[in-house]
Amino acid sequence: MTWLVIGTDAVLFVFALMFLALWFRHRLRAILAGCGVVVAYGVSEVVKLVVQEDRPCRTRPSLAECPEVGDWSFPSNHSVIAGSSAMAIWFLHRTYGWIAAVCALLAASSRVIVGVHYVHDVLAGLTLGALVSWGIAVLLDRWQRSRTPDDAPTVVMPRLR
Repeated sequence: MTWLVIGTDAVLFVFALMFLALWFRHRLRAILAGCGVVVAYGVSEVVKLVVQEDRPCRTRPSLAECPEVGDWSFPSNHSVIAGSSAMAIWFLHRTYGWIAAVCALLAASSRVIVGVHYVHDVLAGLTLGALVSWGIAVLLDRWQRSRTPDDAPTVVMPRLR
């Protein structure tokens, strides 16, 4: 097993650490953002069942062990998780978001380099994950705005009357 193979899974651990760090500041929003990653993964699994594309490691040598038959290539689940995590983290914290975006690109690239995915698998995975997390972030933002109306009276207003 090479450092690239280990790195593809280690990046997922980095995202988990970022979510944990953001949980201390954002609590519910961080949990819901993490749930977006789970939703994106679920969507990815449904797409895999429909498309059923074989992996490149079935026909050529690869650095990583080729997953069993029936574990389809399109889209890359690692890339879906990376893309959705990066987008969710971006909405919670811009600095962490930049770091997460770089990690997502590295994770997706590594899946092609080790030979278990095609380039279009990881591009589709990054896009799918980012879009699902973006949609959830927009819904969270609307929900939060609906809970705190702009014209809400302050505590001081009744005292001034």
